[in-house]
Amino acid sequence: MKTYSPKASELSRKWYLVDAKDKVLGRLATEIATRLRGKHKPEFAPHMDNGDFIIVINADKIKVTGQKLSQKMYYQYSGYVGGLKETTLQDMLIKKPEQVIFKAVRGMLPKSALGYQLISKLKVYTGTEHPHQAQQPEVLDI
Repeated sequence: MKTYSPKASELSRKWYLVDAKDKVLGRLATEIATRLRGKHKPEFAPHMDNGDFIIVINADKIKVTGQKLSQKMYYQYSGYVGGLKETTLQDMLIKKPEQVIFKAVRGMLPKSALGYQLISKLKVYTGTEHPHQAQQPEVLDI
């Protein structure tokens, strides 16, 4: 028996809308990463991009457990001596709340060209408005 591998022409992608208000960051990110990867579909293939598009709104209203607001750090290194910058989760939620969800999901995807292709299907917005009404996204309750 041969293993079934879906063709790119056979794939169907949907658009989903996720409201991040009062959702725990890690649990939300795992569900989004699963949908982006396409693992929820019966025709999943690990070497292909057969996931769906995800629109996340209210990114600034997510919740975290424990002491993560003050203890979780995000690092940026320029490559130069003394070029390490660190930011707490609390500061990131104030300055760039979209990046918090983006980085959480990005860390759960493959570190390859496939991962870059998958993360491009994630759209994150701080408010309730988004420019993807024409795609008629379905509301995904997580």
